[in-house]
Amino acid sequence: MRNTQPLFRSAPVAAVAAALACGLAAGPAAAGPGISVSTSGKTVSVTTSACTLVDGSWGTASLLTSSQTSFTQGRQVALTGTTVSQSAAWQSVNPGTYTVIVVCANNITAGSQSVIVSGSSTPTISATAKPAPSRGVMGGVGGGTKDYGPLTFAVGGSLVALAMIATGWVLRRRSKPYRL
Repeated sequence: MRNTQPLFRSAPVAAVAAALACGLAAGPAAAGPGISVSTSGKTVSVTTSACTLVDGSWGTASLLTSSQTSFTQGRQVALTGTTVSQSAAWQSVNPGTYTVIVVCANNITAGSQSVIVSGSSTPTISATAKPAPSRGVMGGVGGGTKDYGPLTFAVGGSLVALAMIATGWVLRRRSKPYRL
C-alpha cells in the first residue's frame, strides 16, 4: 500500500505556476508603449504608438545633444502617422550621442531614449570569399539535411512498426512467467 501525499507533492508546482502567472500578468501591464529609436547613417528616426490625435497634432519629438537639458532646446520635429504608429526623423545629424524625447499633443511624455550616431553616412559593403548559403543555417540537424525518397521513409516506418510489435510481444510474455 502506498502512502503518498499528493497535496504536498503538487504544492511546489502550484506555487511556481501561480508565481509565473502573476509575473506574466504584471509584466505587460507595467510596461508602457514607449518609443523606438533607430539610426541609419546620419539619419535618426523615432517611432511610437503612445500618442493620440489632439486638434490635428500627434505631438512633437526633440533631438537633444549631450549639452542640452530641456525638451525645448533640442531640434524639434512634429510627429506624423496614424492611430497605430507615429514617427519623426532628423536628417544630417552629426556624429555623437543624442537623447530623443517624444511628447504627445496631450502633454504626456511617451518616452526618452539615448542614441549614438556614427560618422559613416553610407553603409560599407565587403565582398565575401564564399557565396551565402542558399537554405540558411542548418545548425543541429546533423546529417538530416539530405532529402531522402519515399522508399527510405517507408522502410524506416516499417522498422519502427516492427519494433513496436516486438516490444509488445516481449512485454506480454514477461507478464506470464509460467507460459512457454
